[in-house]
Amino acid sequence: MLWGYFLKIVLADRIAVFVDCVYGNFNTYSGCYIMVATALFAVQIYCDFAGYSTIAMGAAEILGIELMDNFDAPYLSTSVAMFWRKWHISLTSWFKDYLYIPLGGSRKGKLRKYVNKMIVFLLSGLWHGANLSFVVWGALNGAYQIIGEITLPVRNMLSKKLRHDKKTAGLEGIRAIITFVLVDFSWIFFRAKGLREAMAIIKAMVKNWNPWVLLDGSIYKCGLDTKNFSLMLLCIALLLFADIWKKKGVALRQVILRQPFLVRCPCIAVAVFMIVTFGIWGPNYNAANFIYFQF
Repeated sequence: MLWGYFLKIVLADRIAVFVDCVYGNFNTYSGCYIMVATALFAVQIYCDFAGYSTIAMGAAEILGIELMDNFDAPYLSTSVAMFWRKWHISLTSWFKDYLYIPLGGSRKGKLRKYVNKMIVFLLSGLWHGANLSFVVWGALNGAYQIIGEITLPVRNMLSKKLRHDKKTAGLEGIRAIITFVLVDFSWIFFRAKGLREAMAIIKAMVKNWNPWVLLDGSIYKCGLDTKNFSLMLLCIALLLFADIWKKKGVALRQVILRQPFLVRCPCIAVAVFMIVTFGIWGPNYNAANFIYFQF
């Protein structure tokens, strides 16, 4: 539960201040401002959703109920297909069991399999809302996977000819970055209020090339000052560290729980202190800030 509170009120809600400022004024904050905000929104929605999913898991465990883990380090995925096996696992499993497989899954040829995948992702977009931007978001993620499967033989042939080991850390890192960029681009349509606004945001992002805002301090004028922005980056690094170990099969929570009481107690005390001190909460806090509250 403490890890969930950290993800939600220390990280997600802090990132929200920056993202809301930029996306709410995308005509003013164009170019690199939007690029940074879009990258941060990917982290925000992850921390927001995984945060309260983790809180729910902890609360259930107190009552003796074990819930499934809903996220499995998704942004370390090396393909969009892998990403969707690790993101919102409960929903994607439901769509697989009750829609994809009944439609025929991959049993009726490749063309039918691609059609089935696209149907699933289009309906996943509609599940989030009857809005064209959600449909485009679903279509993009479906298209990414179809294109990835179609081009897989060519990519494997090139790797073989170039004698590249696809499992080297360097190549896996590059594939993870490419996957993140593709998924992150689709989040623009998820975050925007509609398709027209999403297209306007993309236009504002590409029409103005202003990388100097990352160096001249302008980036700290979007709701988060230097200290808060630095704290946000530090917390993102902590999340990345935890996810890397999770991918390796090491759960930091279990590591802490295996320690003697005199070690566990200070760890918990420090976590509570950090959440209370650095969390975004108080009289102005709005529970509707949960992104998935509307769904």
